[in-house]
Amino acid sequence: MSTPAVTDAELARGQSRNLALATVASTVGFWAWTMIGPLSGLYTRQMQLAPTETAVLVAMPILVGAVARIPVGALTDRYGGRVMFTVLLGATAPLVLLTGLVGQLGQYVPLLVVAFFLGIAGAVFAIGIPFCSSWYPPSRKGFATGVFGAGMVGTAVSAFGTPLLVQAIGYLPTHVLVAVLVAATAAACWLVLRESPARRGHRPQPALPKILHALSLRVTWQLCFLYGVVFGAFVAFSNYLPTFLGNVYDYSATEAGLRTAGFAVAAVVARPVGGTLADRLGPRTVTLASFAGAAVLAVVVAFQPTAEQVYGPVFLLMALFLGLGTGGVFGWVGRTAEPRDVGTVGGIIAAAGGLGGYFPPLVMGATYNEEHNSYFVGLMLLAAFAVVALLLTFTVRNGGRVDERHAAAPVTGAAVPRASE
Repeated sequence: MSTPAVTDAELARGQSRNLALATVASTVGFWAWTMIGPLSGLYTRQMQLAPTETAVLVAMPILVGAVARIPVGALTDRYGGRVMFTVLLGATAPLVLLTGLVGQLGQYVPLLVVAFFLGIAGAVFAIGIPFCSSWYPPSRKGFATGVFGAGMVGTAVSAFGTPLLVQAIGYLPTHVLVAVLVAATAAACWLVLRESPARRGHRPQPALPKILHALSLRVTWQLCFLYGVVFGAFVAFSNYLPTFLGNVYDYSATEAGLRTAGFAVAAVVARPVGGTLADRLGPRTVTLASFAGAAVLAVVVAFQPTAEQVYGPVFLLMALFLGLGTGGVFGWVGRTAEPRDVGTVGGIIAAAGGLGGYFPPLVMGATYNEEHNSYFVGLMLLAAFAVVALLLTFTVRNGGRVDERHAAAPVTGAAVPRASE
């Protein structure tokens, strides 16, 4: 039996409320996910860590958050965003508290283990993409995913707020406060969020076949690489920038956190702009501009200009180009995956983004030249990957603007042509 089409009026009744709370949930989840990075200087001094050990500690939550997005995206297709937001944030709250308790011990390996499990908070992104997308018609899915993606401002909140809170109220109280905030957000998600009418008559399907189907699509792998570069660069900078600024420009944790927060906010502001432009101009145009800008600016940063009036705007522009790219790449997902597969495909692509953020801090730590205080090799590698991604962008079907078939199709079951077809 076919499912009745969902009208724009039905969707409009819950769009703003659900999108807003999902974005708040993402912000809180990203804050919890990235609490290790802003305190890396504290951990380095406390435990006498080598640069590589610090890089591994900072990168550990990123790795787990990336991998977890694949099953979490498939489970969101199955159980819906309301349940998954509640469960994920509910599990994250005690892990934040445990991070604070273990961090006080001053032991590297136990903290590394806790950082591993804290990484599940990063999977919050894979919940919101299908949840928010299902509340909007095809012509506005880029806008919806772009606004939700602005929840990555949680990295800015973490970069700036975590060191300030530690300075103001202490290390452990800061973790208690964030844990309570995460738990409260989980409760709000359960009480307030509602599933889109587009899921009316939805029949859960086993997760594994959906994952295997998504992995069989060429466009999934294409977008994985693009998102791995652009979102990976954002995550890597957001987590490793405090260490970079401390080593290269001798900033304190608070000073570096403030500048990292500015970087993250710029990327966050640009992301919904990128999604909206992808709706209007097509995602290829936005993505090409993003990678071109990122490649050029990575080269500039590699030469480490000494004046803040030079490297400050350069980092700001880098953030804007990366933010545009994250919105642009995900503008492709709603065009190339059927609505019932958006969570799974989006989860895999989001996982690639997280993995893209895992390796750069390790590379930066491994290639750091202490004698010359330089990250030249790591940054030139970023520029090279951005150029490769730019060239790959030409191979992905653009999809153009959403056409009349997409605009008129029922939100529930209309198949969006795949780029691989």
